[in-house]
Amino acid sequence: MRFTKSAVALALLLSLPTMAMAAQTSAPAAAVVQRHAEAITIRHTVIGTGMAKIIIPTTGTTADQVLAQAKTIGSNADADLIEYRIDYLDFATNAAKVGELGKQVAAAVNGKPLILTFRTQAEGGMKAISDKAYGDLYLSLIKEGFIDILDVEMFRDQKVVQQVVAAAHKAGIKVVMSSHDFNKTPPVADIVSRLRKQDAMGADILKIAVMPHNPEDVVNLMDATAQIRDNYSRKPLLTMSMGGLGAVSRLSGEVFGDDLTFGMLGTPSAPGQIEAHQLHQSMETLHMALAGH
Repeated sequence: MRFTKSAVALALLLSLPTMAMAAQTSAPAAAVVQRHAEAITIRHTVIGTGMAKIIIPTTGTTADQVLAQAKTIGSNADADLIEYRIDYLDFATNAAKVGELGKQVAAAVNGKPLILTFRTQAEGGMKAISDKAYGDLYLSLIKEGFIDILDVEMFRDQKVVQQVVAAAHKAGIKVVMSSHDFNKTPPVADIVSRLRKQDAMGADILKIAVMPHNPEDVVNLMDATAQIRDNYSRKPLLTMSMGGLGAVSRLSGEVFGDDLTFGMLGTPSAPGQIEAHQLHQSMETLHMALAGH
């Protein structure tokens, strides 16, 4: 297998913890040009500078479970944002109940930004839903006033997507546009194309999650991330290679251009998520190495 320059970068990335310890006795390295986005501030959280911000999803199926998780996330120093995953809920398509609980969740997380997500079964979520019902649910929830960021799947009906994005922006809500492939990692050019299309469709944050089958797949995801940041967009990025094999992509954002990453407290919502404190520590080690400390 022939590795690209990004493969070499990955090998260097894996050695950074050792390099960080050695930096105390070795000569300072050349400054690293870090791939940051044009920062956006939501509540008191700045996305696009320094270490990638950590998102923790809820996975509860009942209101009591979700509220307990929200309080834990709100009080955890390693969690920067909460993802309110409504497709896990027993009443996922009941806009009134989802909205009522959403307001309680927002109040329980100590001012941390809230991402609302209905991950459809077509893209690895818990429940199937028609495009019309998906759009109607989102349009109803946008009016409830508790959402900071709305996750919109790019491959839903395009008219529905356009309507939801426009309504979200009118309400002052940021949109993370998402694409998921739980079976494979598309070629680099396809990943780049999807993220560029999300940008053109009005996304404020560009997101893709893919499944690797070998190390080169992981390298390709990170290569595509770097290409987007260097050549096409300065919007915040949320890209990940899933599973244990892809775990390195969840902590390497400060090198390749990612501005957000998912961690877990308890139950993961996708394969390969890392416990939040361990994730924060690993990213902090990388941050210090990049800074030459």
